[in-house]
This record gives sequence, C-alpha cells and structure tokens, in this order.
Amino acid sequence: MAASRAAPPRRRPRLLLPLLPLLLLPAPSDGLGHSAELAFAVEPSDDIAVPGQPVMLGCKVEGIPPVRITWRKNGVELADSTHSTVLANGSLMIRHFLLDGGGSPSDEGDYECVAQNRFGLVVSRKARIQAATMSDFHVHPQATVGEEGGVARFQCQIHGLPKPLITWEKNRVPIDTDNERYTLLPKGVLQITGLRAEDSGVFHCVASNIASVRVSHGARLTVTGSGSGAYKEPTILVGPENLTLTVHQTAVLECVATGNPRPIVSWSRLDGRPIGVEGIQVLGTGNLIISDVTVQHSGVYVCAANRPGTRVRRTAQGRLVVQAPAEFVQHPQSISRPVGTTAMFTCQAQGEPPPHVTWLKNGRVLGPGGHVRLKNNNRHVRGVTLTISGIGPEDEAIYQCVAENSAGSSQASARLTVLWAEGLPGPPLNVQAVSVSSTEVRVSWTEPLVNTREIIGYVLHIRKAADPPELEYQEAVSKSTFQHLVSDLEPSTAYSFYIKAYTPRGASSASAPTLASTLGEAPTPPPLSVRVLGSSTLQLLWEPWPRLAQHEGGFKLFYRPASKASFTGPILLPGAVSSYNLSQLDPTAVYEVKLLAYNQHGDGNATVRFVSLRGAAERTALSPPCDCRKEEATNQTSTTGIVIGIHIGVTCIIFCVLFLLFGQRGRVLLCKDVENQLSPPQGPRSQRDPGILALNGAGRAERAQLGRDGKRVDVKELEQLFPRAGAVQPHPRPTQDPEAPALCEETQLSMLPLQGFSLLEEMPLEALPPQDVGPGLPSEGPAAQPAPSGP
Repeated sequence: MAASRAAPPRRRPRLLLPLLPLLLLPAPSDGLGHSAELAFAVEPSDDIAVPGQPVMLGCKVEGIPPVRITWRKNGVELADSTHSTVLANGSLMIRHFLLDGGGSPSDEGDYECVAQNRFGLVVSRKARIQAATMSDFHVHPQATVGEEGGVARFQCQIHGLPKPLITWEKNRVPIDTDNERYTLLPKGVLQITGLRAEDSGVFHCVASNIASVRVSHGARLTVTGSGSGAYKEPTILVGPENLTLTVHQTAVLECVATGNPRPIVSWSRLDGRPIGVEGIQVLGTGNLIISDVTVQHSGVYVCAANRPGTRVRRTAQGRLVVQAPAEFVQHPQSISRPVGTTAMFTCQAQGEPPPHVTWLKNGRVLGPGGHVRLKNNNRHVRGVTLTISGIGPEDEAIYQCVAENSAGSSQASARLTVLWAEGLPGPPLNVQAVSVSSTEVRVSWTEPLVNTREIIGYVLHIRKAADPPELEYQEAVSKSTFQHLVSDLEPSTAYSFYIKAYTPRGASSASAPTLASTLGEAPTPPPLSVRVLGSSTLQLLWEPWPRLAQHEGGFKLFYRPASKASFTGPILLPGAVSSYNLSQLDPTAVYEVKLLAYNQHGDGNATVRFVSLRGAAERTALSPPCDCRKEEATNQTSTTGIVIGIHIGVTCIIFCVLFLLFGQRGRVLLCKDVENQLSPPQGPRSQRDPGILALNGAGRAERAQLGRDGKRVDVKELEQLFPRAGAVQPHPRPTQDPEAPALCEETQLSMLPLQGFSLLEEMPLEALPPQDVGPGLPSEGPAAQPAPSGP
C-alpha cells in the first residue's frame, strides 16, 4: 500500500463473544455505619495573622478509621514541632506566628490538610495565611478652599491587611457621623456638602486594623463667603473608579458633582441593563453603594450630573469587575469497576475568572499518559473528564478534582474500587507479532497458566504505536484460536498489540504488549491530469505525497511523441511537488506522458496519458494558459467557456443593431436628391456625423421602431439631420459614390424639404467662430449655408 493510500477507517470491535458489562457498585462500607469515603467536614480557611500571636487552622475528616492527618505548607509536609502541632481533631496550631527575620522562616504561605486511610489519600483546599500589616499613607488629605453652599472633599489612601478601617477627625475630634452633610466612604473619602462657615478647620484621616493605627497629615478646610449666585454649568469633580472585588463584598462608586443650580446625580449601566434595587443605596448626594455584589453586577457604570429642568448634563464612568471563587457544578462520583475495564470520572466547575481544573491521585498531580486520558470540556463551565482504561489493582485510589482561580480554590474527591473476581485466568502468554505483508500482521499467543476452563474467548487490542491509547480498537477471537491475522493496516507502520482472556465473570489482566511493523511496498499509481498551455507546452498536475520524502521517494516522469519508440526521461521530482511543465514540444504531434511514484521499495505502477497538441494555438487564443491546481482547473475552464459564450452573444447583438442602423443611414445617403445637395468634403475626417450619433443614441424603443419600419423617423433625429434656418452648420462630410443607385422610393424621405439638407459634424462650441453662435434659431427662412472653410 502506498504512502498516498488513505488510512483505513477506525473499526469498531468485532466482538464474537459476550463481554461483561461495566459494573456500577455502591461504595463499600465497614458495616458499622462508617463510610469508606474520605471526606472533609471542615476545611481550612484563608486567614490574616498577627505576628507573635497564635493561629488555628481547622480541619475535620470523615472516613473509616484509622485516619492519619498531616499538613502541608507550600506543598511540603510539615513535621510536628514545638512551633506547630497537629491537634487530635486534625486542626493545626501555630503557637507564635512568625515573619521573616531572626533566621526563622516565615509562617506565611498556603496550607493544606492531608487525610489518609487504607483506601487512599485526600488533600483539602489551599488556605492562604498572611501577616497583618499596615503601610504608611501614600495619599494624605490636601488643604482645600470652598464657598458657602459648595462641596469639599478630602481623601487618604493606605494599604493594610486586613483592610484598614478609615475614620476622620476635625480639630482632633471625631467628626459627627450623624451630620447628613458629612459623608464617609469606606475607601477613605470624606465629602462635605452645603458648606458652612463652621465647617472650617483641620481634618485628619485615621486608619486602623489589627496590626496598627496610623494618623495622616492634617489638611485645612477654609470656607469663604457665599458665591455670586450666577449660573454654573454642571461639573463632575470626581467620578467612579475601576474596581475589582470578590462576591459578597461591597462596591462603592463615587460621584461628586457641582453647579448652580445644584445638579441632579443619576446612575445607569452602559450596557442598558437595569441596576436593580436590591442591595442598592445612594450615600450622600450621589454615591452608589452595592452591597453583597455578585458576578451579575459586573459592568460599566455611568454617573450623570443633570442641570434641573434641562437636558444639559455631564457624565463619568467606571468599570466594576466581580470575581467568584471556583465552585463545583458537577462532583465526581465514586465507582467500582472490574479489572481490565474502563473507569471514568467527570467534574465541572464554574467561577469568575473561569477556573483551572486539575486531577490528583492520592494527593499527587495526575497527568495524561499510558492508560490515563484527560479531556477538557470547555463550554459554559470548565470541566475535565478523567478516563482510565484497562484498570488494574494499582489504579485503586482516591481521585480529586481541584478547581482554582484568582478568587479561591475548591476540591471534590471520588474513589475508584477495582474489583477482582476469584478464579479469573491469568494473562495470555508468549504474545508475538510477525509482519506478513504491507497491510497484515499475524499475532499469536498461548493460553494462560491458570483458570483456563471458563475462558469464552480472547480480545486483541490494536493501535498504532505512535497513537494515544484512546485510538485503540479491538478484535475478538474464538477461545480455541491462538493466533489472529490483523489486516487493513498501513504499510511501513509500527503497531502495538496486547490480548486479554475473557470469562463470564470478567477479564484477565492484559498480556505484555508487543510491537511489530508492517512491511513496506512500492507506491500506487498517482492520479494525473494534463493541460495544454500553448502550441508547444503541456502542464502536468497531480496530488503531492509528502510521505514519499520520508521514505526516500519521489516521482519519475517520462514522455515521448507517440510515433517514437523511446521515452525522454526519467525526470526525477520530489514527493512534495505536484506539477511540472513540458515545453518546446512539437505542436503537430500526439504525446504520451507517463508518471510513477517510487520509494525505497521500488517503482510503483505508472499513470499514462495521451495528449494532442494539434490546434492548441487556436484553443489557447480563447483560453489563456493558467498555472493552477487540478481543483481550480475545472472551475476556471467552465468559467472561461461561460465568459466566451457571453462575449460571442453580445458581439452578435451589436453587429445586428449596427447593421440595421448603418443600413438605414446608407439608404438616406444614397438618395439622388440628397447627393445634389451635399457640399465638397471639409473638416477633419476623424470627426463623427452627429446624425449617426443621434441614431446610435436613440432609446431602445426608438431603435426597435426603426428596425421594424424604416419609414418612421424620430422628430429629434430629423431636427439634427435637417436643421431649421439659421441653425449653426458645421462643415459637411462627403457623401457616397455619386454613381450609387437611388433608393428614395423605399424610405419616402423625398417628402421632406431637402433644400437645406446637410450632414452635421461634431464640433465643440468653443471651436466655432463667435458669429456662428446665436442667441436663438429662427423658425422660418432659408437654410443656413455651410460655414466657410479656412483657418
């Protein structure tokens, strides 16, 4: 089989015997009411600790005893010491929380509770422990001056863990929070509306948490006399800032507006969705507070300051991003499976941002490989399906799905119980695979050593050695047969084989795998098409075979005139080439072209084509050569034929119309009376007769009427052919041969007054003498004489 041969389709197992169905059994129990499953009743939580103070991390586990509980910090198991101890209930006690310094490591980090019993091991979610801190103020309040009735704003910023509580003092006395003109925002902003003289003073910002208390620099507020009362455009002093929060926190969107009269502040979402009313309140004169935020609150919020009674307004906007920790939509379920079958676990988690999902086996990260496969299911939620094929006793464990994002992590676990029936046969022995041809391999084996009486058949598992396990397929074999011919394989390809023995109670464990490679073969004939590009050039087209290059192969091309005995060639071409042009050929000859593919196993059969170059020049005139692929050639050939057909049809129509028009004109010019009225030829020959232009420019209906009845002439055409007296007459053109016969009887044009007849020639008005351009045309009088010739 050639490298170009399409790979055989994946076949479904041809099972000739009944196989055991997958068993779904309940999780085992010890009979005393204890579940065999290890599960966390309490998991550790994130915490902020004060240096030197004790820290307690909770952990409670359920499962069949004995259960051993240990702890990990940043992935490394913690040893029991006087500094940290695992309590009897499983919690971790850190007696004195330490930061870096003094040669002792910091206690900050990610902690996990690890529980283990005879069925497996599980790991809790990660709990982050951080030290309580308080930085210096990086933004101090600034002195400000405001008018009576106006607005004043002070701001301070400081970082700390946990988030500091901000309060304000005026002249070293806590401000009166019951004063509705004073608004305190949690982010460290003080707003004072409707300023009065008694509001003047020095203001301080006070920040406090479990780590420390800090006081900012003082900022003086000076309140001046009342304003002029003049109209002032609405202005937004401070708009909402971009916020990133976690669900259940409180969002504070600030908006401070001034103007005279005082503007009305309103809020909306940029996407047009309603803000809602639950958990929404307005603080002060325009600050929006959203308590217990959810992911649905994410969006861009617009603050608008409107002048009362008008449409005059100013706007500012800020984006709110709400994150949600990972949580499970679907938990993995514990299952029991017989040896040799397939186990599958699925978990799905959601969160914002979408979480990353990993699998653990007894607390260790599980990656794909061997008989383990992981498949991502990324749709509305993030999920991963874990598939374990051909399970054995070593696969019995507790498997955990761990979902993590920047807002937090979560875990869920399930147990795999591998069932092993007593009396099952051992694995088949002495498995051997021998290549028979380029598409066949014979696999042989001997029966197991023990428990062979109940064997009802064998199943041979087949896959390409380079393919993943999920692409494996099976073929069933009778119990009395110890060899099997596997066919429909690809040449020069390595395959892996193993076999299992089946009984009514289950399958044996798998035999040791064996490898075999199919034999190679010469390539099959390549499909070939030929195009004539000219009177002496042929273009050869075929499909490229990149695999030929991998097997030291390519193409050989031969050609000859059919009248000669010997071929020219071979012309050697790489396997990736798909076209070749033969030029300088005899245009009168018929050529025989032969193309074959070759590899290290020899030459394949040739594809032969005969092509004639006779008449190629005429065909080329209608169909220009095109160096294109076979798939495009058919489309372009048909397209060229359509275009040529359209051109021929249009040309025929044009010639018919011109024949009618010029035939009519010829009849007019051949009238004997008209001959006598024509003047000697004057003017350049390149100028066109406007009479002809008038006929050619007639509407479709007018031209059709002329074609049907030559006796009827359009009035406008007559005015151009026979202008009234006083009309400007350009130089006339010569008429036909005077000896031509008269045909006036056919057209009845003799009925028209021909005394002033002359043919008009095109001439721009700018080229005429000024005296030839008059303001109007007289209705009667002798016909205008031709303009005199001359420079």
